[in-house]
Amino acid sequence: MTARTGAGPLRRLVVLRHAKSAWPAGVADHERPLAPRGIRDAPAAGRALAEADCLPDLALCSTAVRTRQTWELAAAQWGTPPPVRLDPRLYGADAAELLEAVHEVPDQVGTLLLIGHNPGLEELVLELAGDSLDDALDDVRTKFPTSAIAILAWRGSAWDLLAPGTALLTGMIVPRGKKHA
Repeated sequence: MTARTGAGPLRRLVVLRHAKSAWPAGVADHERPLAPRGIRDAPAAGRALAEADCLPDLALCSTAVRTRQTWELAAAQWGTPPPVRLDPRLYGADAAELLEAVHEVPDQVGTLLLIGHNPGLEELVLELAGDSLDDALDDVRTKFPTSAIAILAWRGSAWDLLAPGTALLTGMIVPRGKKHA
Protein backbone atom coordinates (compact mmCIF):
# COMPACT_ATOMS: atom_id res chain seq x y z
CA MET A 1 0.00 0.00 0.00
CA THR A 2 1.28 3.49 -0.75
CA ALA A 3 0.44 6.64 1.15
CA ARG A 4 -1.87 8.95 -0.77
CA THR A 5 -0.69 12.48 -1.30
CA GLY A 6 -3.28 14.98 -0.22
CA ALA A 7 -3.65 18.67 -0.88
CA GLY A 8 -2.46 21.23 1.60
CA PRO A 9 0.62 21.88 3.68
CA LEU A 10 3.00 19.19 4.84
CA ARG A 11 2.12 18.15 8.38
CA ARG A 12 3.90 15.87 10.80
CA LEU A 13 2.51 13.72 13.57
CA VAL A 14 5.28 12.76 15.97
CA VAL A 15 4.28 9.85 18.19
CA LEU A 16 6.28 9.36 21.41
CA ARG A 17 5.75 6.42 23.73
CA HIS A 18 6.45 7.38 27.34
CA ALA A 19 9.87 6.52 28.74
CA LYS A 20 10.46 3.44 30.91
CA SER A 21 8.27 3.50 34.01
CA ALA A 22 8.71 2.10 37.48
CA TRP A 23 6.34 -0.38 39.16
CA PRO A 24 6.26 0.74 42.80
CA ALA A 25 4.15 -1.46 45.08
CA GLY A 26 0.75 -0.04 45.93
CA VAL A 27 0.87 2.69 43.25
CA ALA A 28 -2.03 2.83 40.81
CA ASP A 29 -1.07 2.42 37.14
CA HIS A 30 -2.02 6.03 36.29
CA GLU A 31 0.30 7.31 39.02
CA ARG A 32 3.40 5.24 38.13
CA PRO A 33 6.51 7.43 37.75
CA LEU A 34 9.45 6.99 35.44
CA ALA A 35 12.13 4.46 36.34
CA PRO A 36 15.79 5.58 36.46
CA ARG A 37 16.23 4.44 32.84
CA GLY A 38 13.17 6.48 31.85
CA ILE A 39 14.62 9.54 33.56
CA ARG A 40 17.72 9.09 31.36
CA ASP A 41 15.83 8.26 28.15
CA ALA A 42 13.22 11.05 28.17
CA PRO A 43 15.79 13.88 27.74
CA ALA A 44 17.44 11.79 25.00
CA ALA A 45 14.05 11.73 23.24
CA GLY A 46 13.88 15.51 23.42
CA ARG A 47 17.38 15.81 21.97
CA ALA A 48 16.53 13.31 19.21
CA LEU A 49 13.49 15.36 18.21
CA ALA A 50 15.61 18.52 18.05
CA GLU A 51 18.29 16.75 15.99
CA ALA A 52 15.63 15.41 13.60
CA ASP A 53 14.22 18.95 13.22
CA CYS A 54 10.89 17.68 14.57
CA LEU A 55 10.09 20.16 17.29
CA PRO A 56 6.32 20.37 17.70
CA ASP A 57 4.00 23.34 17.54
CA LEU A 58 1.73 21.61 20.08
CA ALA A 59 1.93 18.53 22.30
CA LEU A 60 -0.96 16.31 23.34
CA CYS A 61 -0.08 14.28 26.42
CA SER A 62 -1.80 11.63 28.50
CA THR A 63 -2.44 12.65 32.10
CA ALA A 64 -0.54 9.62 33.50
CA VAL A 65 2.44 10.59 35.65
CA ARG A 66 4.95 8.75 33.42
CA THR A 67 3.78 10.56 30.26
CA ARG A 68 3.82 13.96 31.95
CA GLN A 69 7.34 13.31 33.25
CA THR A 70 8.44 12.17 29.79
CA TRP A 71 7.05 15.42 28.33
CA GLU A 72 8.71 17.61 30.96
CA LEU A 73 12.13 15.99 30.57
CA ALA A 74 11.99 15.94 26.75
CA ALA A 75 10.70 19.51 26.42
CA ALA A 76 13.40 20.78 28.81
CA GLN A 77 15.89 20.03 26.01
CA TRP A 78 14.44 22.78 23.77
CA GLY A 79 14.82 26.53 24.04
CA THR A 80 11.12 27.31 24.14
CA PRO A 81 8.79 24.34 24.55
CA PRO A 82 5.46 24.52 22.74
CA PRO A 83 2.13 24.50 24.54
CA VAL A 84 1.01 21.15 25.92
CA ARG A 85 -2.53 19.87 26.39
CA LEU A 86 -2.98 17.20 29.01
CA ASP A 87 -5.81 14.97 27.81
CA PRO A 88 -7.23 12.26 30.09
CA ARG A 89 -8.71 10.50 27.04
CA LEU A 90 -5.20 9.52 25.90
CA TYR A 91 -4.62 7.26 28.92
CA GLY A 92 -5.39 3.74 27.77
CA ALA A 93 -6.71 4.98 24.42
CA ASP A 94 -6.90 2.74 21.37
CA ALA A 95 -5.98 3.90 17.86
CA ALA A 96 -9.49 5.22 17.10
CA GLU A 97 -9.60 7.27 20.30
CA LEU A 98 -6.13 8.67 19.67
CA LEU A 99 -7.07 9.64 16.12
CA GLU A 100 -10.21 11.35 17.45
CA ALA A 101 -8.01 13.54 19.70
CA VAL A 102 -5.67 14.31 16.78
CA HIS A 103 -8.65 15.34 14.64
CA GLU A 104 -9.43 18.11 17.16
CA VAL A 105 -6.04 19.80 16.74
CA PRO A 106 -6.21 23.37 15.38
CA ASP A 107 -5.39 23.69 11.67
CA GLN A 108 -2.50 26.12 12.29
CA VAL A 109 -0.47 23.34 13.98
CA GLY A 110 2.05 21.96 11.50
CA THR A 111 3.85 19.47 13.74
CA LEU A 112 1.98 17.69 16.52
CA LEU A 113 3.61 15.63 19.26
CA LEU A 114 1.42 12.88 20.74
CA ILE A 115 2.70 11.34 24.00
CA GLY A 116 0.94 8.26 25.29
CA HIS A 117 0.90 4.52 25.79
CA ASN A 118 1.05 1.21 23.99
CA PRO A 119 -0.61 -0.66 22.47
CA GLY A 120 -2.67 2.31 21.23
CA LEU A 121 0.26 4.34 19.89
CA GLU A 122 1.72 1.45 17.94
CA GLU A 123 -1.70 0.62 16.51
CA LEU A 124 -2.18 4.27 15.48
CA VAL A 125 1.17 4.43 13.68
CA LEU A 126 0.49 1.17 11.83
CA GLU A 127 -3.02 2.31 10.89
CA LEU A 128 -2.00 5.74 9.58
CA ALA A 129 1.14 4.71 7.70
CA GLY A 130 0.36 3.71 4.15
CA ASP A 131 4.08 3.31 3.50
CA SER A 132 7.44 4.10 5.06
CA LEU A 133 10.97 5.12 4.24
CA ASP A 134 13.56 2.39 4.70
CA ASP A 135 12.43 -0.29 7.16
CA ALA A 136 10.59 2.02 9.57
CA LEU A 137 7.23 0.25 9.20
CA ASP A 138 8.82 -3.14 9.82
CA ASP A 139 10.61 -1.69 12.84
CA VAL A 140 7.32 -0.49 14.35
CA ARG A 141 5.69 -3.86 13.64
CA THR A 142 8.59 -5.63 15.37
CA LYS A 143 8.58 -3.48 18.51
CA PHE A 144 7.58 0.02 19.60
CA PRO A 145 9.48 0.19 22.91
CA THR A 146 9.43 2.83 25.61
CA SER A 147 10.80 6.20 24.41
CA ALA A 148 10.22 5.18 20.78
CA ILE A 149 9.47 8.01 18.38
CA ALA A 150 7.58 7.53 15.10
CA ILE A 151 7.46 10.42 12.63
CA LEU A 152 4.53 10.45 10.21
CA ALA A 153 4.27 13.00 7.39
CA TRP A 154 1.16 13.80 5.37
CA ARG A 155 -0.41 16.63 3.41
CA GLY A 156 -3.72 18.09 4.42
CA SER A 157 -5.49 21.36 5.07
CA ALA A 158 -6.86 20.21 8.45
CA TRP A 159 -6.01 17.59 11.07
CA ASP A 160 -9.48 16.08 10.86
CA LEU A 161 -8.57 14.90 7.33
CA LEU A 162 -5.83 12.57 8.57
CA ALA A 163 -7.07 9.07 7.76
CA PRO A 164 -5.79 5.49 7.78
CA GLY A 165 -3.17 4.83 5.13
CA THR A 166 -2.64 8.50 4.22
CA ALA A 167 0.64 9.17 6.03
CA LEU A 168 4.23 8.26 5.25
CA LEU A 169 6.25 6.92 8.17
CA THR A 170 9.47 8.83 7.61
CA GLY A 171 11.33 7.40 10.56
CA MET A 172 11.42 5.58 13.84
CA ILE A 173 13.94 6.47 16.52
CA VAL A 174 14.55 4.78 19.88
CA PRO A 175 16.73 7.23 21.83
CA ARG A 176 18.53 6.02 24.94
CA GLY A 177 20.20 8.12 27.60
CA LYS A 178 23.66 7.26 28.85
CA LYS A 179 24.17 5.66 32.23
CA HIS A 180 26.47 7.63 34.47
CA ALA A 181 29.05 5.71 36.48
